[in-house]
Amino acid sequence: MEKRFLLVEASVLPDVFLKVLRAKELLASGEAKNISAAARRADLSRSAFYKYKDCIFDAENSREVLTVMATLLDQTGALQSLLAGISAAGASIVTINQSTPENGAAQVAVSIRTGTMQMTVDEMLAQLARQSTVVEIHRGI
Repeated sequence: MEKRFLLVEASVLPDVFLKVLRAKELLASGEAKNISAAARRADLSRSAFYKYKDCIFDAENSREVLTVMATLLDQTGALQSLLAGISAAGASIVTINQSTPENGAAQVAVSIRTGTMQMTVDEMLAQLARQSTVVEIHRGI
């Protein structure tokens, strides 16, 4: 089924949608360290956050923030190449979290702002997946 997007005045939406947006903003700004904290501060259940997180965006301000999850080989320049690919797509990097490498690979979570991208998120992920140091990549929360 093809996605369909609507532009709707926020005041007519159920409160849950605005709370999801608030929780996403708290996560993106770093004011909340995890989903549980963001949901609690937004007066929202975690289940409601997970249900709507990929469907609610601030279209007026182009503030869609999403997380790119990657597994990178433990090689010099792997993270730099990933970040360069994200930047080349026109995304703004908000936060970067990388685990300590284990068994030759490290997990990386990069939160990005997509409002200025010149391609779709799926196109960017496909380009990033072709990098020689990327083992796996997907859209996160």
